[in-house]
Amino acid sequence: MNVLLIGSGGREHALAWAISKSPELTKLYCALGNAGIEACAECVALDVSDHPAVVQFCHDRSIGLVVVGPELPLVAGLGDDLREAGILTFGPGKQAAQLEGSKSFTKELCAEFGIPTAAYERFDVLEPALDYVLKQPLPIVVKADGLAAGKGVTVAETLEQAEVALRDCFDGAFGSAGASVVIEEFLQGEEASFFALSDGRSIIPMTGAQDHKRAYNGDEGPNTGGMGAYSPAPVLTSAMEARVMNEIILPTVAGLQARGIPYQGVLYAGLMIGENGPKLIEYNTRFGDPECQVLMMRLKSDLLPVLLAVADGSLGRFELHWHSDVAMTVVMAAKGYPGAYEKGSEIRGLKGADAMDGVAVFHAGTKADGDRILANGGRVLNVTARGRTVLEARDRAYNAIQKIDWPEGFCRSDIGWRAIEQEDRNDGSA
Repeated sequence: MNVLLIGSGGREHALAWAISKSPELTKLYCALGNAGIEACAECVALDVSDHPAVVQFCHDRSIGLVVVGPELPLVAGLGDDLREAGILTFGPGKQAAQLEGSKSFTKELCAEFGIPTAAYERFDVLEPALDYVLKQPLPIVVKADGLAAGKGVTVAETLEQAEVALRDCFDGAFGSAGASVVIEEFLQGEEASFFALSDGRSIIPMTGAQDHKRAYNGDEGPNTGGMGAYSPAPVLTSAMEARVMNEIILPTVAGLQARGIPYQGVLYAGLMIGENGPKLIEYNTRFGDPECQVLMMRLKSDLLPVLLAVADGSLGRFELHWHSDVAMTVVMAAKGYPGAYEKGSEIRGLKGADAMDGVAVFHAGTKADGDRILANGGRVLNVTARGRTVLEARDRAYNAIQKIDWPEGFCRSDIGWRAIEQEDRNDGSA
């Protein structure tokens, strides 16, 4: 089977890495790809915003399955146009992708179908939003309603911070994404991510992960797209995963079906696990980045037939199998990220790191310059490792980082600290 993968980040490299191992694969293409993806796919210069061009490419190359990695093409309706052209596609259509594309859409669905989430209000004008904040307890969460490239969310500790966040949204700091705003109560607990697959009829669970959003050690500094992740998530016990499926995932897909909206793809639930169980923070309609990297490291099943089953509606016959090992990924980012950073610095030592036992280095923002690999983004590498324990996975990842020569990059040195503390407590009580 010929497969086209859409995207160019670390998530897509991890997907390409997993798909390329399938005996059912004939040829893997990736648009646009990156220097790492080139090792397992043919990268093509295809404008994915030009849907007719993508459809034509699929017909010309006899593509049997398209896997859409990022959220923007999904929200733009690429999945619908591909399916209308008779091309099997992994990824929800435009309406279903509103679960990520519009926070108010998700909140309204939760209210209608009794899905536990934070209390909220939506506003299209600044002054009523400011009045509402004055009457709420702090901290409070201000979110741009639309896609804001991982930005547009502020946990305001003070009224001044909340006002700045609201003015940023309504003054156009996030473009059309901030034209309306969702204001939520602040949830207490431990954050985690849970993933499930749906073909529009059947739904099967994947597994959970936890990530680190803050730029610096100790979960300090500005929010980022993610500085590292690990799986499984200790807080997501089997009993808690069952609650997430029954209280959040299944009612969501059923609610969409009740509205005449089938969901075909991966459903990524960002959760807060509190004293009373799980609550939904937000949905993503694609694999997380960098969570996808640790999921692919732990996945024992052949990924390609599972993705195909999601696309052709035969998911009900599948059961996923996972390595019991822990997987961890550490993001190496360009200095200055998530603020201003420079592109073009050379990265050396990647082959040595990638050759280590139990390690895979996924490229997130790189480009090839002859034999050289250059940084070409903010988050540049995902150094990913598997081990029998969190500590072993962490040590393997950081030992691999020691082999990478990139003075212009940085990473956190404490990824997985919460899980390691939990592991130490469990060992002490044994």
